[in-house]
Amino acid sequence: MTSLLSLALAVALAQTPRLLEEQLHGRNAWVLDNGVIRVAALRGGGHIGEVRLLSKDPGKSVNPMRVPHYPTIDPQRYVPSQHDAIYGSGSHRWLSAGYMGHLLCFPFYGPPSSEDEIKAELGNHGEAPIVEWRKIKVDERAESVTFWYAADLNKTHYRVERAITMAAGARHFKVEEWVENLTAYDRPFQWMQHATFGPPFVEPGKTFLDASAAKGLTAVRPGGGSLASNSYLQWPNGLNPEGKAVDLRVFQPKPNAGTYYVMLTNPDRRLQFFTLYHADYRVLIGYVFPGEQNPWLADWQENKSNTTPPWNGKAVARGLEFGNSPFAEGLRKAVQRGSLFDVPAYGWIGARQKLKNEFTVFLEEIPAGYRGVRDVHLVNGSPRVFAR
Repeated sequence: MTSLLSLALAVALAQTPRLLEEQLHGRNAWVLDNGVIRVAALRGGGHIGEVRLLSKDPGKSVNPMRVPHYPTIDPQRYVPSQHDAIYGSGSHRWLSAGYMGHLLCFPFYGPPSSEDEIKAELGNHGEAPIVEWRKIKVDERAESVTFWYAADLNKTHYRVERAITMAAGARHFKVEEWVENLTAYDRPFQWMQHATFGPPFVEPGKTFLDASAAKGLTAVRPGGGSLASNSYLQWPNGLNPEGKAVDLRVFQPKPNAGTYYVMLTNPDRRLQFFTLYHADYRVLIGYVFPGEQNPWLADWQENKSNTTPPWNGKAVARGLEFGNSPFAEGLRKAVQRGSLFDVPAYGWIGARQKLKNEFTVFLEEIPAGYRGVRDVHLVNGSPRVFAR
């Protein structure tokens, strides 16, 4: 009886959620761990760089998030004279120096709108992913841990904050996120979650997406793309450059190619979802998020097509990007576009206003021969997955 009690106590302690401060691929990170899953958030850029099951089976414990093939540094330590040869010299260089996993694109999505903004060191996807985030507080209890961290965007005059909550024994976590306009005037903004997945979990022809998507449109991509440029689609059906039908669920296998297409999420749903899995691994990752604040879901695929630094023709990635804007074209072009499918392409935030968004991330063990996801619901905050 004593040994059984000791074992039960050991299991309970192992699954007590906690916050640790560690290194992730040489980067300072805050780690949430409940003995079942592990989640790591980086101080540099705030990126969520690791989400994985704690299992002795490598087919289940794989980290789906993108970890670059090149060494990364905290963006604030980027020195052009030392690092341009590695990360390039355009507006991408600050983000590329620290880009790992899930990043927040804010207050714009895509490149800066002008050379003046680039000179002011506003990098790709806004200021939020290239500044240092700081720990605000942590609430550790037997049943859950909640970690708050935030960043001041001094160039664009915003403040961003996140709270990550993980329950004991759960295979999911909830992220609550706030953005605050520190100016005395209303202004437009783009607010996108850029969940980026990479090898070995991402592989052309083997990684499959399911989503609560409707109609969509591919980006203009002259030559070399894996899908027809500027073509309309009805999820999950698309066209290749030759005009033949393709299944959009699978990472397109065309070598040295890539694509970007945007989908309008299902307008009949309150909560939207996407899931991703690799045919050779026994784990699936998924996201659930409110559709009202996040009407757009984009699928970006990179298969060794980008030959500029630091990609150098080696990068393989699939990014699922959801939020209030369809294309990664920058704020000015989004405002000029106005809308797509009669849905706004950007948002407005009022003077001194603070807005909130949220999403839930989950992991699910899957069997060999898995055929995908039909639907995902939240039941008392916990994801319930319905297979095809």
